[in-house]
Amino acid sequence: MDTHLNQLCINGPLSEAVSILDSMAQQGSKVKPFTYMNLLQSCIDKDCISVGRELHARIGLVRKVDPFVETKLVSMYAKCGHLEEAWKVFDEMRERNLFTWSAMIGACCRDRCWEEVVDLFYDMMRDGVSPDEFLIPKIVQACGKCGDLETVRLIHSLVVRCGMCSSMRINNSILAVYAKYGEMNCAKKFLENMDERDSVTWNAIITGFCQKGKIEQAQKYFDAMQEKGIEPSLVTWNILISSYNQLGHCDIAMDLMMKMESVGITPDVYTWTSMISGFAQRGRIYCAFDLLKEMFLAEIEPNSITIASAAAACASLKSLHMGLEIHSIAVKMGLVDDVLIGNSLIDIYSKCGNLKDAQSVFDMMLKRDVYSWNSIIGGYIQAGFCGKAHELFMKMQESDSRPNIVTWNVMITGYMQNGDEDWAFDLFQRIEKDGKIKPDTASWNSLISGYLQSGQKDKALQMFRKMQSFHIAPNSVTMLSILPACANLLALKKVKEIHCCAVRRNLVSELSVSNILIDTYAKTGNILYSRSIFDGLSLKDIISWNSLIAGYVLHGRSESALDIFYQMRKEGLQPRRGTFASIISAFGHSGMVDEGKKAFSSLSEEFHIIPGVEHYIAMVNLFGRSGKLAEALELIQSMPFEPNSFVWAALFTASRIHRNFGLAILAGERMLELEPGNTITHHLLSQAYSLCGKSWEAPKITKLGKEKDVPVGKCWIERKNLVYTFVVGDQSKRYPDKLHSWLKQSDLRNMEV
Repeated sequence: MDTHLNQLCINGPLSEAVSILDSMAQQGSKVKPFTYMNLLQSCIDKDCISVGRELHARIGLVRKVDPFVETKLVSMYAKCGHLEEAWKVFDEMRERNLFTWSAMIGACCRDRCWEEVVDLFYDMMRDGVSPDEFLIPKIVQACGKCGDLETVRLIHSLVVRCGMCSSMRINNSILAVYAKYGEMNCAKKFLENMDERDSVTWNAIITGFCQKGKIEQAQKYFDAMQEKGIEPSLVTWNILISSYNQLGHCDIAMDLMMKMESVGITPDVYTWTSMISGFAQRGRIYCAFDLLKEMFLAEIEPNSITIASAAAACASLKSLHMGLEIHSIAVKMGLVDDVLIGNSLIDIYSKCGNLKDAQSVFDMMLKRDVYSWNSIIGGYIQAGFCGKAHELFMKMQESDSRPNIVTWNVMITGYMQNGDEDWAFDLFQRIEKDGKIKPDTASWNSLISGYLQSGQKDKALQMFRKMQSFHIAPNSVTMLSILPACANLLALKKVKEIHCCAVRRNLVSELSVSNILIDTYAKTGNILYSRSIFDGLSLKDIISWNSLIAGYVLHGRSESALDIFYQMRKEGLQPRRGTFASIISAFGHSGMVDEGKKAFSSLSEEFHIIPGVEHYIAMVNLFGRSGKLAEALELIQSMPFEPNSFVWAALFTASRIHRNFGLAILAGERMLELEPGNTITHHLLSQAYSLCGKSWEAPKITKLGKEKDVPVGKCWIERKNLVYTFVVGDQSKRYPDKLHSWLKQSDLRNMEV
């Protein structure tokens, strides 16, 4: 009977084996363990779980059920994809050997149950069974997957104690986990103690340094690998090329790819995709497209990630014609039904304002994920069609892809940008109730920035305070939004509060936040704080220098501004547009006209920057301060574009200071032409005519002009953490009668004096 059963294992059918076993049972016969295990192996090979279960039900027919038979049963269930039944057999076993534990750990590895693998390792150790050199790499891999470094260290010590240090498989697995989790000092020491190294060893250490962004160290090991006589494989080259691309060093990555080809290794789809993605992320879209064409010529077929990378570049640069090319390639390759490609195409058309085609792609998609919905909704929001976006938003809630926090935030931002703050705030309040998710920092940021854009600074600050009371941690975007709202002389206390918040959250370590603090402190009147933050920066960019220079100019400290400028030049930084506007103003404050003129000339001649209106305003102020009004007027008349009201205002102010009322009247009339409804200009021009001894009949202000009325004078007083605004001529009931009474008494006293 055993011979016949073994024959069935080879030729089948397996179902006949069950009938034979039943016949043996009737005869009182038993089957050999070896034969029974062969039958179970055949069930594994033929993925026949139904026969396997029948065999399990007849396990009592085996002459001796030992751990090897039960282990094979565990393997059968596990390899046929029934892990729960494998666990049941495993748990019922009275005796387990190394093979049993290996079978169960292998089953959990196949099902990616990594934490269960680690638990099994500890259970087997408690059971007095140590893993061998074949099992340890699987356990280490599981530790790597669930981030259990402590267990890896324990296994490392076990390997040393058990004398398994010469096993390359074990060593490579431990090294890979150390490198993956950035334990590079441990990884380096471990590598140095290894007797043998192969390409897997070197790939692990190179990958670790690449992930840490230490590309120079990775390159060092890449070179050392070749010095030791191990030629880098395609995988090794791809690791290094990908890392250089991710760090933005696309040209170096390109050189590496060419070097790789020169040593006889052909780039694969991963290499090309990495290169295309690298150039695309750096905004070098034409280079990315050239590489895509070369990829086709090399007969390497792009995958969905390749096409999506090129599409992302088109979307970021809003290049519709290249987006159409990508769409055409996707259609020809039959990738248009891929969700990733569909999403990329929606993104291109949406960002390019071609909503008709974006909607067409969306409608034709067989499958949609949350990104598909977010892209099309974001496209309509960006174009200002909040109604259509809301319609899609409602449909999304009924679809398989429910709105996530990004969707809600996009909708809130859209309504805020559209000036519908009430709708936006209503959506914000419904996030948790309807969406079953909590608002995140970005949700609060959307409201704060929206209120600021509509000029409602008080509401923005109120939302910021509420955000903190709800224990929502602000991020750098919050700081960059809220701090400019405090850039006035009365908000110093509030700026200090926000600064403390940024320090507690360690946001000051982000250069953009420190830069905005330098700027805001200067505008609130505390240039010493600005300088203190600037001096404390370990890394400074051009914005850091420009912010401090502009701050010193604002405070009239021209010498300090120029000192910082010269220091910046010594550091090797090139001045930008904003730098020159501040520096020309600084020269103007110091009466250094010739130096200011040289700085203005160097803009285009040395630095190839086309002067903007801010530079012309600075130059008019420079000439005006030194009384060179004719040169100021000549400069305005030679401007390559129409001067705006700020240019003429600079000339008007200088003319009044130097009592050239004729020129003041000319500048004032130009200001009035550009802003006919500006009451301040009316008032100042009337004064200029009066001082010149001429009568002037002010033109009638239209209804539109009246709507734009700007009060002639304003002042602010801070009292008990509240800011009160006083406007000339305001007799409203906002202010107590006692205040008006006090003001009248003050006027009477002044008249008596």
